[in-house]
Amino acid sequence: MTAAVAVEAGTIEISLSSADSELKKLLREVLADIHDPQCTLTSAKPEGAPPEADLWFWDYEPGKPLPVKAGFRPSRHLFLVNPKDLAEFRAAIAPAEANILLKPVTRNTLRATLTLAVSAQRERVSTATSLRGERDDLLQCLVQTSLHLQDYDHERTAFLARAVHDFRAPLTAVNGYCGLLLGEHLGNLNEMQKEVLQRMQHSARRLSRMTTAMFELSVGRYVKRSPNLLQNDIRECLDQALHEIHTFAQEKQIVITTDLAYCDFPLYFEAGQIEQVLINILDNACKFTPRAGTVEVVGYEYFWERRAARPASPPAEQRRRVNLNDPNCYRIDIQDSGAPIPSEHLNRIFEEYTSYDGGGDRSGGGLGLAIARMIMTQHGGRIWAENTAFGPRFSFVLPKRHEVDDKSYHD
Repeated sequence: MTAAVAVEAGTIEISLSSADSELKKLLREVLADIHDPQCTLTSAKPEGAPPEADLWFWDYEPGKPLPVKAGFRPSRHLFLVNPKDLAEFRAAIAPAEANILLKPVTRNTLRATLTLAVSAQRERVSTATSLRGERDDLLQCLVQTSLHLQDYDHERTAFLARAVHDFRAPLTAVNGYCGLLLGEHLGNLNEMQKEVLQRMQHSARRLSRMTTAMFELSVGRYVKRSPNLLQNDIRECLDQALHEIHTFAQEKQIVITTDLAYCDFPLYFEAGQIEQVLINILDNACKFTPRAGTVEVVGYEYFWERRAARPASPPAEQRRRVNLNDPNCYRIDIQDSGAPIPSEHLNRIFEEYTSYDGGGDRSGGGLGLAIARMIMTQHGGRIWAENTAFGPRFSFVLPKRHEVDDKSYHD
């Protein structure tokens, strides 16, 4: 399976041939993230012959033929290989050298590789012939270095997943003991004791959510998880999320207002997962909202152009009704009165372990927001952030579904 890049009149056309719909989706999103208007993406059939191109990305599968032929130039071929298939792959491609990315490829790795490959390809076209070989060798060296870093990342992720799994058990026990004491099953408590226990329980729950997020991020890229889609009420999820962050908001005297419009069509989603999304966004909003600030939660039917990089934001006076097309999703906006997010980080704050300098780092190391994006991707929706005149706004959309077993959201 291949993805080929061709350069014509300054345009780089990327042709992806893969049976993996998630890889296609990720590639589209990464291309949108790098904001290169001269890059286009088309699809080709996996069984088709590899097109003539300047750069190929191969999604390797054991037993499939490889593009090793006369004129094979390693710098123009990059292979996505499962770690367990590395030995077989190297035996199949010997004696040729190969540039490798380990699967499942992460968004950050794919973005860095594509950015480097596109830049190198443009320089091949415009640079003197004497320098092309040196640049090709440099690209190959960088990709090989990336392979070693990816291998290390796989080992670190496996260790982190095991450690976090073990860490969750005592947290669950602490939370249970707090609940037992608050229920006065072991004796009566005065109001001060209850308040202290409530704060302890709140902190334990926050730690438990953080460990769950770390665990999900660690194993999520290796285990394909489909949400348990049932018809649920988004208002109930919001009520539970508000209950979870009530203590935190109360400590900072933050006023939270809600206005969820009625949805004319049923919403199918996994309640616990969407509740987690709401908790993570609200927790982030409260963290960066100044004392005595405000957080506004608004929900409404909305038309989402799924082929767009992200849903467009309608003017404030049109937020409740979009007359251009019939609504095909339910949208929730959570806006706070905190400081603006630096524009260069708007698309990166949902990435794993990403942070930026300053006390207003909204990414929080990429835990809460990264897990929110992963959940929305699993549900076939989308989440994004933008700055408004009234403060940062986080939005996500849940797609309209006609049947529970409809899998169209994976396309």
